[in-house]
Amino acid sequence: MFVGHYGVSFAAKRAEPAIPLWVLFIAVQLLDVLWAPFVLLGIEKVRIVPGITASNPLDLYYMPYTHSLIGAIGWSVVAFLAYRFALRSASLRAAAIVGLTVFSHWVLDFLVHRPDLPLYDNSAKVGLGLWNLPAVAFGLEALLLFLARCGSTCGRARGVARRCWRSVGSCSRSRRTSSSAHHQPQTTPRRSRPSCRMRSLR
Repeated sequence: MFVGHYGVSFAAKRAEPAIPLWVLFIAVQLLDVLWAPFVLLGIEKVRIVPGITASNPLDLYYMPYTHSLIGAIGWSVVAFLAYRFALRSASLRAAAIVGLTVFSHWVLDFLVHRPDLPLYDNSAKVGLGLWNLPAVAFGLEALLLFLARCGSTCGRARGVARRCWRSVGSCSRSRRTSSSAHHQPQTTPRRSRPSCRMRSLR
């Protein structure tokens, strides 16, 4: 999966607005960011095999450090700790969201990869293989990105609408209060009746 990962970053930003969006962009692609230099250094391996999937020709036959289940969990914990201690003001919730955002990469890759994602080391490889159904894989990526982005935009719009309605309600109440105070009938003091003693003197 490629752009679909960014849908998770928009959803995470909506869940925890305090996290910078660029941090979430890196988090959702951290496993691939690490994978590229690992391949260049010969730590992990890939080869070109035309037709291995209908979407791309990459045979990802050895990547136990970045794309195994155990490896993804490990890098998620590293991201959690790095964000928690690099930013002293970061909450536990925000750090946990960053860690889960990193792990989401493996979950989404599981949907589209052929069985080349190891559970541990380089063994027990899994993958549902949606890359062999390009239309479905592309539609899934577009849907993830669209729903997350739309949800983020709609959430901000609802927040603005709620603030506007609260402002309108407050103005309406203040006007009613001012109007009722202005139109309140004035009471005139009643003249006291002369006492009995005053009457007798008359």
